[in-house]
Amino acid sequence: MQSIAWWPSLIVLAIATFTDLRSRRIPNWLVLPFMVLGLVLSAWHGGWHGLGQSLAGLALGAMVFGVLSWMGGMGMGDVKLCAAMGAWIGPSQLLLAMVVTGVAGGVMAVVWAAAGGFLGELFSGSGDLLFGVGKRGLRPHPELQLSNPRTRKMPYAPAIAIGILFSFFAH
Repeated sequence: MQSIAWWPSLIVLAIATFTDLRSRRIPNWLVLPFMVLGLVLSAWHGGWHGLGQSLAGLALGAMVFGVLSWMGGMGMGDVKLCAAMGAWIGPSQLLLAMVVTGVAGGVMAVVWAAAGGFLGELFSGSGDLLFGVGKRGLRPHPELQLSNPRTRKMPYAPAIAIGILFSFFAH
């Protein structure tokens, strides 16, 4: 399935990155048909095993990024993009992609904050998110969530694209 997934993934990642950078949105018309096509092609190419791998990749992406979205730190477009990619590449490749995505996203956030002059605010907010979980549990931070109009919002599709593309070269 990997050879089949390369070009469609590359095209979807390019469009998602462009739209996320431009409008801070990843459109449903892009990711939802891509997700369904990933399930269908996986089943057609690999039978029940292929469908199972595709569903496992979709579920992994939706669960991990879904928790981040539920806590207010990531948009649903990012969740759907990651889940759709999981439907194409399966859970083992997606796991590697998500690790690289996290590293790429962290580096991008530090560079973005340094260039914007709010590096201290980034570290303070990150520390509050990490170490404040004991006090507030898994509830979203009242100030550091995407629904807050004062929160700085970094497009995450470029980091997802880096992670997914890296995973193709690593496999």
